[in-house]
Amino acid sequence: MANKFHNPKTVALAGKYSLGGEVPAGSRVLYVSGQVGLDSKGKLGAGIDKQCDLAWRNIGQVLKAAGMTYRDIVKINAYVTDPRFMTAYREARGRYLPNEPFPASTLVIVSGLADPGMLVEVEVVAAK
Repeated sequence: MANKFHNPKTVALAGKYSLGGEVPAGSRVLYVSGQVGLDSKGKLGAGIDKQCDLAWRNIGQVLKAAGMTYRDIVKINAYVTDPRFMTAYREARGRYLPNEPFPASTLVIVSGLADPGMLVEVEVVAAK
């Protein structure tokens, strides 16, 4: 049985996400720590576009190591340090998750992350 997403018509959606994600009994669940815009050498990407892309690429590598793909994501928590970065974040996310059903998702504007140069952090839960 595949992951199931719930979007009751009685609750409005404000974007490309699902209101709830259900994992079937017996699934393997993977919790991916917050990924930031660091490349494989630990260098921080220049600007929000590059950092968003690197964060999503890093998520993909962790998923791959667990035998999963972006399609197995059931929940996303994303943090950006400036409301002006929301568009760049959503565009990057859309490149990695282009089709429905979309995972349940939360996007929060925060005053800072672990390093002052970090502009975005994304954590996910996946199940297969």
